[in-house]
Amino acid sequence: MGKFFNRLALKEDPKVYQDKDSHLKQVLTVKDFIALGVGTIVSTSIFTLPGVVAAQHAGPAVALSFLAAAIVAGLVAFAYAEMASAMPFAGSAYSWINVIFGEFFGWVAGWALLAEYFIAVAFVASGLSANLQGLLSPLGFTLPKSLSAAFGTSGGVIDLFAVLVVVLVAILLSRGVSEAARVENILVILKVLAILTFVFVGLSAIKASNYSPFIPAYHKNADGSAFGGWQGIYAGVSSIFLSYIGFDSIAANSAEAKNPQKTMPRGILGSLLIAVVLFISVSLVLVGMFKYSAYANNAEPVGWALRQSGHGVIATVVQSVAVVGMFTALIGMMLAGSRLLYSFGRDGMLPKWLGKLNQNDLPNHALLVLSIVGVVLGAIFPFAFLAQLVSAGTLIAFMFVSLGIYALRPREGKDLPIPSFKMPLYPVMPTLAFIGAFLVFWGLDKDAKLYALFWFIFGMILYFSYGIRHSYLANSLKK
Repeated sequence: MGKFFNRLALKEDPKVYQDKDSHLKQVLTVKDFIALGVGTIVSTSIFTLPGVVAAQHAGPAVALSFLAAAIVAGLVAFAYAEMASAMPFAGSAYSWINVIFGEFFGWVAGWALLAEYFIAVAFVASGLSANLQGLLSPLGFTLPKSLSAAFGTSGGVIDLFAVLVVVLVAILLSRGVSEAARVENILVILKVLAILTFVFVGLSAIKASNYSPFIPAYHKNADGSAFGGWQGIYAGVSSIFLSYIGFDSIAANSAEAKNPQKTMPRGILGSLLIAVVLFISVSLVLVGMFKYSAYANNAEPVGWALRQSGHGVIATVVQSVAVVGMFTALIGMMLAGSRLLYSFGRDGMLPKWLGKLNQNDLPNHALLVLSIVGVVLGAIFPFAFLAQLVSAGTLIAFMFVSLGIYALRPREGKDLPIPSFKMPLYPVMPTLAFIGAFLVFWGLDKDAKLYALFWFIFGMILYFSYGIRHSYLANSLKK
């Protein structure tokens, strides 16, 4: 039995990852990573979740839900920044945990993250499709029902727009990260300008009475979920947290960073700070414009609030830019997801074909597989179903990374470099980050946790039937 556990705890030599990833072109700068992070974090959710969560759980205190979620994400982001600075490898948490805890634990963390990227690609593509159709419909352009929604939803067979946007982004990424970064930078600027436009225009329509009471009295909703009080704020945190998980997409691309010791911490923490300010600003303005109950079952609260305030033209402009801006989240998710899949193939944990680079040193095999899975999920499964599943896998990886700081510190300056950034308030903060991520995970609905369990069981079957036998790490030790 001891031999079996020793096998599961085999640790990868960081020099092996450094050598394998050296073929990836190091071209991404701080501004590229901030754009990537903001583009991924500030996606569909900023235009929908503030109104939805205010109406369902927190009332005007939705801003506190966003703040609490940001604090948890910030604690984990500090751990991510130190990890990425010490180990700038493709695959983020999967590769880091492989090095500090061992192969099996790396597989668990990576497999959890992989679920997030597969689902997130489909989730964003599905949301982008719905918003794009909403913009085109008043112009008289509508798709046949069979091509406008996921299978079994409103007469739908396949979501054509969801398929097309994934294919378009895949083509862009297949040409290289530099070109994708340029497109990302432009779209992120447009999206942030649209958000700021809403905030400044919305300020003129705020009524102080809409903020009272700021924290409504607690009661249970008809579905049993919490509204009001600290319970409602907590329920809001679990719903909102998926908004902040995008900073993992920065870490997944750290092997392609210029001067990663400085670039990675600045990119991760800088993008999260910008996102927090934007989320809280939109939340406060939105609930100040109209009473929170007005946003119940409203899929486009930002556009609705602008139109109801007499700013119809601005609403159209903001929503149009928002749809274009959703491409930034898709670029970030597909870029990071393909690098994670590449990492699995690089290590022999999944077919080695996934770990091959093309003539331009790009992991386009992994990108192709991610795109196909994203197309299938986004075209077939409805938006609401996908939304339930996004956060669970990432939170599991976040817990691993938070605890990983305790294993990382003793090795810094030995077989790992001393990073330029270190998580502050060690050894207390890693524990706080772990507890925060665990509490958010605990607050997810039962379906999300149940699907996470099924994905974990499938991952265990795959690991013990394929990964453990084809692992390059184990095979190298036999020689």
